[in-house]
Amino acid sequence: MSNRVALITGSSRGIGRAIALALAQEGCQIAVNYYESSQVEDEVNAAHRRDAEEVAREIEALGSKAVVLGADVSCSQSAQQLVEQTVKALGQIDILVNNAGINKDNLVLRISDEEWDQVLKTNLYGAFYCSRAAVKHMVRRRYGRIVSISSVVGVSGNAGQVHYAASKSGLLGFTYSLAKEYGRRGITANVVAPGYIQSDMTAQLSDAQTAHIADRIVLGRLGTPEDVAGVVAFLVSPRADYITGQLIRVDGGLGGL
Repeated sequence: MSNRVALITGSSRGIGRAIALALAQEGCQIAVNYYESSQVEDEVNAAHRRDAEEVAREIEALGSKAVVLGADVSCSQSAQQLVEQTVKALGQIDILVNNAGINKDNLVLRISDEEWDQVLKTNLYGAFYCSRAAVKHMVRRRYGRIVSISSVVGVSGNAGQVHYAASKSGLLGFTYSLAKEYGRRGITANVVAPGYIQSDMTAQLSDAQTAHIADRIVLGRLGTPEDVAGVVAFLVSPRADYITGQLIRVDGGLGGL
């Protein structure tokens, strides 16, 4: 896949980082995106950029080319510029992974309008903004691979996460429709729904809490970012050329077998 260019939103850490490295190992050139906004302190933006630059160094150590691009995908103009910067720096865009996402756990009666908007705009609107911009280029080349990272919460719901669940569920209908719109143009669209994955968030859980979660999982453990990245790498590879409009759960059997 050395002739392919991939943009992974929110790829400075976690699942996004793992996906970026997995695609680099397949030979892809990578646009590493980190969250950058005028609404946050300069020090925060700088810290995010340093994380992304470290990922870029890891990619280059694998023999692939990488560029680091800051953007706030919840902003239409910023998302558009992110895609255009990718094309300008790497010549094209073949693969888009809509990974950027946030969560602000709260009961529905305590969720403010602002919190609702922030979660929906980042998780769902962001995927729309980036996909719309990327598809314009993919249609011209009659080739494209789009994978959106949802969650098992988007399939089954979860108390305290109605906004998060709504945004992740929205990615399912979005992806299915996108697949039908552009399949004849050589573009596939699929969605991956991770379960409990080792992350900064799960690292804050106690041993007892982690054990309780693991007991609910058929495979008896939390997943790793690499577990998710492997599925994404498959979906954007030639091995998955005949797969589109599909949901793949990466949850260790959390949903039951």
